[in-house]
Amino acid sequence: MLTIRSTKWSLSFVGVAGALVILVTAVHVFMVPILPSSLDFSGARHGIDRPRNVLPGVEIVDSRLRGQFPADSYGAVTFRGAPWKAEIGRWLAGCHAGSSTVDVTEVIGAKRCENDCSGHGVCNYDLGECRCFHGYAGKGCEEVLKLECNLPSSPEWPVGRWIVSICPAQCDTTRTMCFCGPGTKYPDRPVAEACGFKTISPAKPGDPKLTNWKTPDPDVFTTNSSKLGWCNVDPEDAYSSKVNFKQECDCKYDGLWGQFCETHVECSCINQCSGHGHCRGGFCQCDSGYFGIDCSVPSAYSLAYDWPLWLRPPVNSSDPKNLSHIPINVSAVVQKKRPLIYVYDLPAEFDSHLLEGRHYKLECVNRIYDDKNRTIWTRQLYGAQIALYESILASPHRTLNGDEADYFYVPVLDSCLITRSDDAPHLLMPEDLRMRSYHTLEYYRMAYDHIAQRYPYWNRTSGRDHIWFFSWDEGACYAPKEIWNSMMLVHWGNTNTKHENSTTAYWADNWDNIPLDRRGDHPCFDPTKDLVLPAWKDPDPAAIWLKLWARPRSNRRTLFYFNGNLGSAYEQGRPEDTYSMGIRQKLAAEFGSTPNKQGKLGRQHVANVTVTHLRSEKYYEELASSIFCGVLPGDGWSGRMEDSMLQGCIPVIIQDGIFLPYENVLNYNSFAVRIQEDDIPNLITVLRGMNETQIEFMLGNVRQIWQRFFYRDTILLEAQRQKKLYTEEAPWSVEVSKLEDNDDVFATFIQVLHYKLYNDPWRQGLLQEKETGLPNICSKAS
Repeated sequence: MLTIRSTKWSLSFVGVAGALVILVTAVHVFMVPILPSSLDFSGARHGIDRPRNVLPGVEIVDSRLRGQFPADSYGAVTFRGAPWKAEIGRWLAGCHAGSSTVDVTEVIGAKRCENDCSGHGVCNYDLGECRCFHGYAGKGCEEVLKLECNLPSSPEWPVGRWIVSICPAQCDTTRTMCFCGPGTKYPDRPVAEACGFKTISPAKPGDPKLTNWKTPDPDVFTTNSSKLGWCNVDPEDAYSSKVNFKQECDCKYDGLWGQFCETHVECSCINQCSGHGHCRGGFCQCDSGYFGIDCSVPSAYSLAYDWPLWLRPPVNSSDPKNLSHIPINVSAVVQKKRPLIYVYDLPAEFDSHLLEGRHYKLECVNRIYDDKNRTIWTRQLYGAQIALYESILASPHRTLNGDEADYFYVPVLDSCLITRSDDAPHLLMPEDLRMRSYHTLEYYRMAYDHIAQRYPYWNRTSGRDHIWFFSWDEGACYAPKEIWNSMMLVHWGNTNTKHENSTTAYWADNWDNIPLDRRGDHPCFDPTKDLVLPAWKDPDPAAIWLKLWARPRSNRRTLFYFNGNLGSAYEQGRPEDTYSMGIRQKLAAEFGSTPNKQGKLGRQHVANVTVTHLRSEKYYEELASSIFCGVLPGDGWSGRMEDSMLQGCIPVIIQDGIFLPYENVLNYNSFAVRIQEDDIPNLITVLRGMNETQIEFMLGNVRQIWQRFFYRDTILLEAQRQKKLYTEEAPWSVEVSKLEDNDDVFATFIQVLHYKLYNDPWRQGLLQEKETGLPNICSKAS
């Protein structure tokens, strides 16, 4: 086995931040507790006997750190500009920044795959197993699957009952996608959904057209010169209005651009294949010698000088000549800083296939590409799952050595699965419950079965060092019982201490009826082990250029602002009483600033309070012109916390028993206000009672930490890729690159993992076997 030693890695950790001591003259009589005091967030029925709203071990931090880093008058200790809960901030300030490097031996695989995967997959050189493209299977990806687009036909349903992949034309049975097919002028043009079926005219003016899913539309294929069919119309003729065409037809599939799909463009892939492959519909087809979902893992057949930055040791002049010809594993000793994260290379059905086979290009991804292959960021809130995944894969905290790893990340893309649950017959939801939540639970359970049976790492700790991301509306509520020991990353921190059951108003996401033998009896969120992460927000260059987060108090004239769906009392409001658990409806009934269907305003409406259902083109500007902004749930979590923080507005949280991003690690008293649901009528009285010193202090903290709610790392990774292609940077790249190098979501995530690593008592036995690189004051939780 060949061994290479690297030079020392240097991470840009800044030195210890000084303690921030703020003297506040007013007694904090108007400060609302971080959580309602009447609720037990430890969850007594679950047998957790720890302080509320903290991670385990924080009560036994070394007394020397306590003396060196005292808490301020709000109970916070500052680390890298953020007000943390005192014990956590104390440890991070004294220990995290000063941690030293450790030697990690990375094994570079050399196991060949059968038939080199037949050109229909990527070889995992660690396992010697193929990861086959969508529609292929077998040890060497030699088997071509036949994945039908349509459900079984019947006299009533000639093409089968509706499903997203329904196809009256040519079905590509490797991808379950529908195309015009042979005999047409443009055989590769998609015929997606309603495009291929007859439309039913509305019964009265203003009503929408309906689709007759039982009757294919022959006009799609016609060559009649007066009305050319979609499959034969020339794009230039259509764009110049020389001919008519069916308006229901458009270009939904990824990798195609233009109204007639006439331009082939870059598809969306994880890390865009890291420069060592190309993206084929969502699946990275890696260059020879590389593998992994983003082609970021080299094999012994790659050239060492071209290894990715996260795994690049120095190479002697003779090494590149040797490595590409060596048929044995290669060991590279690399210096890294903890925490070390191992990422499972799961079978493709858990991630790559969900991206490769999606029928809507905007689905579950945070970006697509235009006709010039320029990045277009989406507003998919679920894009956080892709963003975090990309950052972990490209991070120097990543390791290929599972024996040295501190954490194990299991990359199931649940947002892709849920949005695709009705896409194609092979993805159909379970017949018994027909719920997307149950479908997703089964996928996570299958991923658990895979890693528990194929790898030795799960059984070492019963999964306590594993990390799973549940990004959908109600988070890990539907996590299978087998994985509940693990750390859950979610956007929905519902402890179920008040809102005990499913809160969604959409039946397919309801988890109440999932059998207990599958789900078990766990809450949606356990603050002692889990973490709420911010949702994805696109990098709006105008908002960044204007520095809306930094707008001073003097320019914030609105006392309180909330803009969103307010329920059935308003036009186009959600009709379900259970929407937002009724919280938005209560707020509107008290403070609504625009008339409801009956023409009434809220009972306590006042001039400088905005509570409206009318979406504004100046939404970000209006947030940035407000002192306080409402953070209320939607159908599960919403992105209002992120909106508030990114526009520098003090969040006002109204959702009992539900944690917001980082709320179990950051000191929310320093930058946010909590109002209990029953106290909504007193909202304005409470806010008006806060003095200017408190307001300025909280606004200052929001300005300091707003980037912790922003996925800057993954955006900069994309900016670097784009700079290699274009001499002129896109506006978003220019503005994000100019931001101060403050900690973002990924940096905060790593800091929390590092703290947990040394302060969870159960980990101490594991750490004693490893080189910690920390002084004695930090390395033990006792």
